[in-house]
Amino acid sequence: MHLKYESFVREPLITGDKTYAQVTEDICKPIEQKPSKLWYVGFVLSLLFLGFGVFSVFWEVYWGLGTWGINRTVGWGWDITNFVWWVGIGHAGTLISAILLLFRQGWRTGVNRAAEAMTIFAVMCAGQFPIFHMGRVWNAFYVLPLPNTRGPLWPNFNSALLWDVFAISTYFTVSLLFWYSGLVPDFATIRDRAKTKLRKRLYGLASFGWTGTAKNWQRFEALSLVLAGLSTPLVLSVHTIVSFDFATSVIPGWHATIFPPYFVAGAVFSGFAMVQTLLILVRKIYKMEDYITLGHIEAMNKVIVLTGSIVGVAYLTELFMAWYSQVHFEQEAFKYRVFGPYWWAYWAMMTCNVVSPQFFWFKKLRRNIVFTFILSIVVNIGMWFERFVIIVTTLANDFLPSSWTYYSPTWPELGFYLGTFGLFFTCFFLFSKYFPVIAIAEIKFTLKVSGDKYKRDMQRLDAMTTEEFLEEANHAH
Repeated sequence: MHLKYESFVREPLITGDKTYAQVTEDICKPIEQKPSKLWYVGFVLSLLFLGFGVFSVFWEVYWGLGTWGINRTVGWGWDITNFVWWVGIGHAGTLISAILLLFRQGWRTGVNRAAEAMTIFAVMCAGQFPIFHMGRVWNAFYVLPLPNTRGPLWPNFNSALLWDVFAISTYFTVSLLFWYSGLVPDFATIRDRAKTKLRKRLYGLASFGWTGTAKNWQRFEALSLVLAGLSTPLVLSVHTIVSFDFATSVIPGWHATIFPPYFVAGAVFSGFAMVQTLLILVRKIYKMEDYITLGHIEAMNKVIVLTGSIVGVAYLTELFMAWYSQVHFEQEAFKYRVFGPYWWAYWAMMTCNVVSPQFFWFKKLRRNIVFTFILSIVVNIGMWFERFVIIVTTLANDFLPSSWTYYSPTWPELGFYLGTFGLFFTCFFLFSKYFPVIAIAEIKFTLKVSGDKYKRDMQRLDAMTTEEFLEEANHAH
């Protein structure tokens, strides 16, 4: 007999002898039960960070940008560093959802929902930094395409930062649609299980009257493919445009054609690391080990080691091109990065981003949960240092030696950054309480193909002779 759905060599993506009913029960349990004490502790801490962030932003708006550590030489400090960092983190969700959907990668189903939510929250955090960096934040509406009655259209269209407005707003909109459209069948499931009228009504509104008919599923599949097709170029374009903030300048260390692919690889690298951090926590707190398996963790670690290696090559290419160009200013800029006053930031970046991911070449470490969790945090620390090194060390050492300066952040900058963490985790805690963190419908799609029980059954049937199969079928009948 040959009844294979998928290679038996591949490990199951859903472990345990799960039925469709058990899948629904397991994933809906966190929504239908009261949150644990651990959830409340995390939520309150997130709110405290968010409160500190709001106060820091109010302080900066009230007193002006002089409260930040930026100066006439270093015009971009922690704010734009954090902006680029958060945009990078938002990349993994769309990549997992869109590109892996188009390539029909089954392992995306256990991790895509949390990754998509992470994208939305990370972009929300990122978008605040350029707005408050303007100083006169009440004039922020000038970045929008205003009618000519207010004067010239887009007064400062030459500014590279204005491109970010279009890139990020488009990215946020498409990612939000992709995330929400995937939730619709799951909202209908929660609606049908709701015990109170209020929950039934709210989830009923959220599900747009989903009934699960063939027509519903046909439109759902068509919409998913259209949004995946739109999102795929966005994964490449958004961080490419962010890299143009630097690459289109004439500052040594920035004006390089390597920046777009280098930034995209770095964004996927940091995004997957953050997905790992969140999924390992979700896996443990909500007891989702059967759905977020070691296979999922290992697959994402393979992406991390690939993109980490690309980023490492980019760092070495930058150094090589500075030497090969024989341009004095370019060489001095990189010498200042590596051996100057910010040497500690450069070597922290190299250690975290280039050296540490190489441990994932070993299968035992790729499948080690504790090691993966620690390394995922290390990678994001390294990626933050990368953005800091690119921005601050380049600006601090400009063409006029008399204006060289050392940049140090102040407490409002630190508070703003911590506040974005508060916003991110507040949103994520609320998401995990009221929304299914794993896509119920998509898990059910893969259950018959990659479920533990079904794989064993198919393996047993495949080993049978035709006579044994007929005899078992007759006996069952």
